[in-house]
Amino acid sequence: MNDLISAMLPLIPRYLAAMLVTLEVSVIAAMLGMAGGFLLNALRLRFPRALGLPYRLYVWLIRGTPYLSQLMIVYFGLPALGITLDAVDATVVSLAVYAAAYFAEIFRAGWNSVARGQREAAQAFGIGRWAVFRAIECPQALAFALPLLANQVILVIKESAVASIITVPELTMTASDIVSSTYTYVLPYALLIAGYWLLTQSVAMIARRALRFIPFLR
Repeated sequence: MNDLISAMLPLIPRYLAAMLVTLEVSVIAAMLGMAGGFLLNALRLRFPRALGLPYRLYVWLIRGTPYLSQLMIVYFGLPALGITLDAVDATVVSLAVYAAAYFAEIFRAGWNSVARGQREAAQAFGIGRWAVFRAIECPQALAFALPLLANQVILVIKESAVASIITVPELTMTASDIVSSTYTYVLPYALLIAGYWLLTQSVAMIARRALRFIPFLR
């Protein structure tokens, strides 16, 4: 046991630094993806005929292809167009675009959960479209979508492991570097699992606490 602890202690600072990188990349990408997904769904609702087909094509393409291929296009393909991103920026951009398709579908499901009769009743009383969107649809849709949003954020955190392929110094790459230099496998990957577990459980805990403040789910 003492040997295990003595072997683990020198690795902890490297893993903490890698966790910060993973957290930074994942949170920024998730927030951008969530904002993008919300905007896509709002535009789809506002212009259903004009944007219905482009919306479906975007979601179909992004969700139907591996994230790794999308990351490769952003990191290695954009320089051919004169746009060069470093590894971290390429990961954030590609992961945000990838996540936005999933978040958009979550928001779509959330809005579909709101009874149509409520919108019709509000319009019958002369309540404006924006007021209906803000005061009636948003609270209920977000209450429905919150667990799904949290789950998607967790998936974004786990998908960020793919960034190790383009040398982003996050958790997976750090574990691989330690394995290649020490030729030990169990401890580095055990710490890797622990790092991702702590990050994902933190998101789940925040989501559970947030649900308490949503009256529609009490």
